[in-house]
Amino acid sequence: MPRAFLTAEWRNLVMINFAVDPAVLEPFVPDGTALDSWNGATFVSLVGFLFANTRLLGVPIPWHRTFEEVNLRFYVRRTVNQDVRRGVTFVRELVPRRAIAGVARAIYNEPYRALPMRHQFGAPGPDGVPRRVEYGWRSHGEWTSLAVAPIGSGRRVVPESQEEFITEHFWGYTRQRDGTTIEYQVEHPQWRVWDVEPPVIAGNLASVYGTALAAILRERPASAFLADGSAVTVHAPQRLPRSRA
Repeated sequence: MPRAFLTAEWRNLVMINFAVDPAVLEPFVPDGTALDSWNGATFVSLVGFLFANTRLLGVPIPWHRTFEEVNLRFYVRRTVNQDVRRGVTFVRELVPRRAIAGVARAIYNEPYRALPMRHQFGAPGPDGVPRRVEYGWRSHGEWTSLAVAPIGSGRRVVPESQEEFITEHFWGYTRQRDGTTIEYQVEHPQWRVWDVEPPVIAGNLASVYGTALAAILRERPASAFLADGSAVTVHAPQRLPRSRA
């Protein structure tokens, strides 16, 4: 396995999931992978979370250890010697630091963009998670945000459930400038998840995601939940051989 490139904690993950026509995502699918689905449905997810205690190659970077990220992602798979590797591909990733975005673009060619960002966590509930979790970013002078309020008690994900499908894709795939694909592994333990009240997404989504994707994100989501998160390890990328012209 390639060495660990990044270690961190991902905390208070807001996951808002939309069922989409596969044709919408096909142009973004990296070479060598195929769209993944759950019970015949294809999903795109708007995910906000807090990076904490971040280290690159084991080294903490001053002023870049704790920060927000909001990403728009979908789900793909790749078969290697009859082993199905389930992964994610990102349409857009937002962070508040230019250096973070620059490193991610240089090493992984990930679609990062640096924008002013903020988060707000409500007071902890009985399970220790905030009673409300909100992430936001500013683009074209306007704040856009996503927020959820957990309800009930946290639980482990049920095998073969939609929550398992969304949270347990342990590979990343990114299209490169020459059309090839890089693959990298992500490790983390299983998270606890909470049901949430209807999520709130407000602001100018089109300025970041474009008109077509923004329209999808304004629809009623297929599901939404909050995950507590954990320590994570992101391994160094490997370039895959080209599989198609």
